[in-house]
Order: sequence, then structure tokens, then C-alpha cells
Amino acid sequence: MLHLRSCATTPVGLWSQLDERQGSRHEAPCLSGWTTEKFGGMNADFYGRLFELLLRLRANYLWPAMWNNAFAVDDPRNAPLADDYGIVMGTSHHEPMMRAHKEWTDHRADYGNGEWNYATNRDGVRRFFDEGIVRNGARESIVTIGMRGDGDVALESTGNLQSDIHLLETVIADQRAIIAQRTGKPADQTPQVWVLFTEVYKYYDAGLKLPDDVTLMFADDNVGNLRRLPLPAERGRRGGFGIYFHMDMHGGPFAYQWINSNPLPKIWEQMNLANRYGANEIWIANVGDLKPLELPIDFFLAMAWKPATVDKDRIAQWTRDWAERQFGPDHAAEIADLVTRYAKYNALRKPEQLRPDTFSLDQYREAERVADAWTTLLRRADRLEPLLRPDQRDAYYQLVLYPVRACANLTLMYIAAARNARNARQARASTRAEAEEVRRRFLYDHQLRDTYNHVLAGGKWNHLMDQTHIGYFDWYPPENDIMPPVADLDLTGVAGFGVAVDGDDRSWPGFYLPPVLPTLDSLTRRPTYLEVYPRGAAPIAPVVRADQPWVTLREGPAFGVSPRERRYWIDIDWAHAPVGRSEAAVTVSDAGVTITAKLTAIRATAQQERDARGAYGGLAGAFAVPVTAFARRTVVDGVRWEAIPDYGRVAAAMSVFPVDAASVSDPARAPRLEYDVYLAAAGAYHVDLVTGATLETIPGRTLGVAVTLDDGPFAVKSVFGGPEGVAQDFLGDQHPVTTANNARTMRFTVTAHRAGRHRLVVAMIDPTMVIQTIAVSQGPTKPSYFGPPSPDHI
Repeated sequence: MLHLRSCATTPVGLWSQLDERQGSRHEAPCLSGWTTEKFGGMNADFYGRLFELLLRLRANYLWPAMWNNAFAVDDPRNAPLADDYGIVMGTSHHEPMMRAHKEWTDHRADYGNGEWNYATNRDGVRRFFDEGIVRNGARESIVTIGMRGDGDVALESTGNLQSDIHLLETVIADQRAIIAQRTGKPADQTPQVWVLFTEVYKYYDAGLKLPDDVTLMFADDNVGNLRRLPLPAERGRRGGFGIYFHMDMHGGPFAYQWINSNPLPKIWEQMNLANRYGANEIWIANVGDLKPLELPIDFFLAMAWKPATVDKDRIAQWTRDWAERQFGPDHAAEIADLVTRYAKYNALRKPEQLRPDTFSLDQYREAERVADAWTTLLRRADRLEPLLRPDQRDAYYQLVLYPVRACANLTLMYIAAARNARNARQARASTRAEAEEVRRRFLYDHQLRDTYNHVLAGGKWNHLMDQTHIGYFDWYPPENDIMPPVADLDLTGVAGFGVAVDGDDRSWPGFYLPPVLPTLDSLTRRPTYLEVYPRGAAPIAPVVRADQPWVTLREGPAFGVSPRERRYWIDIDWAHAPVGRSEAAVTVSDAGVTITAKLTAIRATAQQERDARGAYGGLAGAFAVPVTAFARRTVVDGVRWEAIPDYGRVAAAMSVFPVDAASVSDPARAPRLEYDVYLAAAGAYHVDLVTGATLETIPGRTLGVAVTLDDGPFAVKSVFGGPEGVAQDFLGDQHPVTTANNARTMRFTVTAHRAGRHRLVVAMIDPTMVIQTIAVSQGPTKPSYFGPPSPDHI
């Protein structure tokens, strides 16, 4: 694997005179297959091209390919060539002393008893370390020190934490003695890094002593959320701090290795924390197979080179400038938006984590909104291709068109699989057609892959899209892509029609209670719908009527592949509806069968309309508030909530700036945001803050935030406080869910003592919190992926 890395703002030792030092990492099967075909392996012919790329990107540090590769052995030209290019070499977090793990697995019998265990094979492992430093000679490098288990696994314990710490301190002392002996100069004159990956944090937190000149590199959670930042008391150490950041992962909580799912605002938000908190000696990004991640790599290195020039409010302009460099000015704005949108949509839930039931078919038109977003993006990407010059189209395909087509197709395939399962339960005749849609899209995914591998640029990038990405059943990729399972129905002798209503996955005739449509109200003015569909091969001719003149009906296509299914939109002519709560019935009739759906409409009084003007909320149902739509903002001593454009699921999220502000104990004296909301009734309400997936980056800071209604007491909640905090921590029970969702929901309860207009207040407790959406509900909420949509939501 190849890691991209950047480092210190001050030139250090033998490293190039740059503001930052940077590097990169590759994985199998894609890169290994490509390099074997094009270069005969990961040899100097390949690495020479890679070194040129790194220098063009203003990078100068590299962790070389790891899986079944040994950089210094595979081709003896590799290491001297890196030195000629001025590329500082290192090794990954579990490969100490300039040696590849493959060198150990291939020759373990030559080293003592062959155990990668310092407690039982100290002399053998020490000789292995020694040979690495001898071989490296005077070449520019940063030596990884410390030790993990045999392969990329945890250290084999000696029995308890303190004895493990003592063993690691012995390992590091021996390694530094070797470095001093073989270089002929004090160990602190050779750059070294200790990478706190996964379980290694516990040794540092428990007091492991590390020489002051060694750079401490904190890691993220493998999904782009930083796990630790330096405390003020730690920041004076001579070796400083770095960050190991993932844009690709083969490991827990889940693997994602296929395509770019790294939105630039998320990278900016996390790496800005690293820079502001002093973890800026070394940055390194795991970028897997390199090719699909051109844009985030470029951004990461630009930010590392000069962070101040890549501000949160300039990310869109930076992306447009990037697009202009690749394709010229004529279509730069459109291309920039296309690459921004597809990465944003992929991060809603990474492609590898999609399932048929990810997005709800029944609540808030959720799956339909996601499908519409991808379909619109696909239409735009397809429309642009013929407008480009012929010599630009290969680059456009690999950077823009393939990702958009492939990711749109994948998402639409899973949604079709969800419709297939739902349609089978509802006895829709279109069940088989949806199954065929799943099969068609599954095959189309492989057609797109083959075009990328074999047709694009005459096969120049063959194998770089070999990664499986469909049908994960565990954290690791499947051996082959697995089509989602599909259902079929026996329609022999079946006739008649069925009805399904908005917000319900049941169908009629069939369920024993009559259908009830969602309540409509004049403040939110959202319509609802029912769908009518055949249950057999015979045509149907339904008649749909409402029994009240103020109910309006509009026919259109249903959400699915069958033109025989129809959706009837139901809305209210509010100018003629009675004030207050009214009831109506919508009937569907055909061949002597009638289904009646109950509809409730609530028209606000004049006073209610005045009270609700400019506020979020309504007279029925849950609602969401765009977090940037605050009515008032309180700044305290320069600390304030600010927007991060295009973050996460929304047009903009809110976070506290400066990001290294001190925590606040009294929310009444904290930076605050106030929102005007209208609540239909007195009583208890849930207020859900949908936040980023941020971790407890500062030990003891439990990532708190406070909420109140009007002048009531603040409810303070901490993500990592109390017993729930353990589940939220890295690889805790909740961590895989949070990272898959790329969001966390914090639920508060507030009490409204009256119906009407209220002030909803969100107050800072800790910085580094990012809030994406606020959702308000009363009573039980219906399950969905996003919850109630706000106007700035997908």
C-alpha cells in the first residue's frame, strides 16, 4: 500500500525545504495488477513515474507498496532512485526500521525461532531491525519505530498492559541503539516516527515514555475521523506530532477501496483541526490504489503545503481552479460541481456500505430523493461529455464520467432491489420487472468497469477498476461482486389492483385496517400521495376520487420501472378548506372493489399563521430546521458558530470557531444559535441534532452540546460522557453504525408549555462539534436514514 504524507512547516534535517512534507500508499488487487502488466511489477520503472507524480504534487515522502511487496528488495534500483529524486522514504505503521513485513514472512526461519515476538525472540528480531538500518545507509528516510504484531495486527501481549509497555520501551531503546550505532551519530539526529494506530494508543495513554525527538503520529478511525490531537502540555516536544489519515481502508470498521467517497469539506474540517491543534509535523494519507482518488489527494497536499490558502470558504473555488487546470475554463464550473456532488453523495453512505434497505421507500420519499439526485447528476455528466474536445474525453471519463455513472448505477441498483422486495410484499405485478432492473444494473456495473479497464485510453489503466464493491457481507470485500437478492411472484390466475399509501409499507386489499394518509397542514403545505398498481397481468382501470371539493388529485408515474403503476398526488386547496381540522376520504375503485383512505387536513387560523410566519414547523408531524437558518447568533469573546459550506448531508453545517477554543461549562454564557420554531401543541418534544462523526480528540473533553427551548433550563449532553460514551468510541458498538452513516444523532428532550412560536437554542459546550441538521418531533418517529428533510438536504 502506498501512503501520501506531509510534514513540518519548518524544514527539518535532510528533508526538502518545503512548508510541508507529503507522501502516499497503494493496495492490491488493482495497483498490483496494473503495475505487473505495465511495468513488470512494483519496480523502479513504476516508482520513477510515481516519484515524478509526488514531486509535481509538491510531495516528498513515501510509504511504499506493502501487500506482498518489499520496496528495497523487489528491485534494488528502487531505494537509490528515491534518493536521486529527493523522495524521503519510510515504512508503514507496522513495519519498523526500514523493513517490509514481506521480508520477515519470506525469511522468518533465518531469525532465531522465527517468532515476531520481542519477548521470545529478541535477538532474532533485533538482527532483522539492524539489517534494515544497515541497508538503508545514508539515504533520506524517516524511520518508523515501535512494534505491532505479526502483520497489521495488535502486539502479542506479555500478560498485562504495564508489562507490554515495558516491552515496547525496550524495543524502542534497542531500535535507537541500532540507529545510533549504524549511522555513527546520536539517534536523535535520525528522523523517527511512532505511529499510534488502533490499539497502540492505549500504550501512550497509559504512560509509555518516548524520546522527545520522535514524532508522534496520531491516526484517524480508518474512516477519516481523527482519534486524538495534542494537548497543550504535549505540544512542546521536539519531534512534534503528525496525522495518519485514511481515504481508503482495508480493515475495520469496514473496507472501502473502490472509488472516491471523500468530500473535500470533511477532509478540510478534520485536517484543519490537526493543523490548529499542532499535529502538523507529518501528515500521511492512505490512498489505496491511488487512481480513483486524484482529487482528494491533490486537495490534501494543497492543504498540507499551505493550509491558510485552503480555507473552508474557498473549497468550492479551489475545486473550480482544479477543474480548470485539467480541462480549461469553458466547463470548469460544471466539472467542479460534478466531482463535488458525486463525492458528497458517496459519503452519504459509502458505496460498499449500501444495502437495499439503506434509504426508506416509505418515509419522506427518501429513496426517491436519493435516486433523483443521482439521476440528475448523471444527466448533467452525460450531457457535458460531447461538449469536450476529443483529447479531453479520456481524462473526463476517468475523473468524472465513470465515477458518476458507476456510483449512480450502483445506488439505483440497490434502490431497485428495495422496490423488488417491497413490491413482493405488496403483491405488485412489477416485482419481476424490478428484479430484471437489478440484474440489468448489476451487469452494467461490469460493463462500465470493462470500459475503464480496456477501452479508456486504449487500456492504459487496465486493472485499476478490478476492486469488488457489491455485496459486502462482512467488513472485507467479497471475492466476487454479489448481486443483491431478488424476489419473484407467481402471477398465474392473479388479477385486480393494489393500493399503497405514503408513509406505510403495507398494501390494500390485504391489511386488515384501512389505510391512513399522512396529515396535511397549511403551514408546511406538503402534499401526500397514494400509488395504484396491478397485481396481475390484466390491465386495470382504477377510478380515484376525493369526497371533498377542497382535496385536489393529480396523476403521475409511480416511483419504479413499471409504467402500469400510477401515483396520485393529493393536496389541499387551502383557500377553500375549512379552518381547523377536517376529514376527507380518497377512494380507489375498480371492478367492484373499493379501497378508502382516510385523510386529515389542518388549516391554520389567522393567528396561527401570524405566529408561524418565518418559523420552522407546522401543525402536524416531524420537521427539520436547516442548521444555518438561525434567527440569532451569540458570539462570546470572539468564539462563534460558523458555517462549513457543503459539509455532510446538507448545503452547509455549523461548527465552533476558532476550533481550538476553550470548552464552556455554562451554556447560558456560551456561543449560541437561536432558531424560531412553531410547535402545534404543548408537551414534550424530541430535538435531534444530526452531527458529524467526530471523536473525542482531546482526552477528557467529552464532546458536549446543550439545547433548550425558550428560557428553560439547558439540557446538556456529551457524546462520550457516561456509559454511552464507550459504545461511541473507536470500535465501540456504535462506532461502525456512526461511521457507516457518516453522522451521529444526539437526542434531547424539551418541553413546550404552550402551542405556538418558540425559541430553540443550541449552545456550545466543546469545540470540534459539527452540526448538520436539527429535527423536531413529538411522539414516536418513523424509521428512515435521514429523518425529516430540511430544505437544504438532499
